[in-house]
Amino acid sequence: MARKKQYIEEQVIEKAMALFWRNGYENTSVRMLEQEMGINQFSIYASFGNKQGVFIESLKAYKKRIRSITDVLENSNNGIKGIKDYFYSFLEFSKEGLLKKGCLVTNTINEIGDNDEDEIRIELMNFFGNIIKLFHKNLAQDHSKNESTIETQANYLGGSMLGLSMASKMMNEKQLKDYIETIFIKL
Repeated sequence: MARKKQYIEEQVIEKAMALFWRNGYENTSVRMLEQEMGINQFSIYASFGNKQGVFIESLKAYKKRIRSITDVLENSNNGIKGIKDYFYSFLEFSKEGLLKKGCLVTNTINEIGDNDEDEIRIELMNFFGNIIKLFHKNLAQDHSKNESTIETQANYLGGSMLGLSMASKMMNEKQLKDYIETIFIKL
């Protein structure tokens, strides 16, 4: 007879996500996950397979959380202004009190190498690709732009978003505002 779980998966995954976001994928051990999630190693393996499985589930939880700002971008009819609003909203999203966390996806992209688990890399690239698609959708609202310009600018904004994520961990508010405003001068 299978044992009944003594925990709620969504709650333990939220805790794991916070740990990965603070420490990174590579610096988070299964032992650390046990402590943070409040469940034992057997339960982790039984429910999620391994550390990679916990991370994939954590990334799904992160996607749900960031929907609070990506939905605004997805539903925006303001073109470049909607994208700029997204950049500013990200700054608030990436903070927790005085802690500047950046973006879980960007943090992980920066730390994993080419030989890391393909499933993680695929998930991260899909997430990033979806953000670029949202930039593309908003840029296409300006009918004076041709498809080539829209694609180039969406890619530029994607790279700028990665830069903002890293900058948000160390720059002050004025520096971050200057960074964002400079990005949009180019558009």
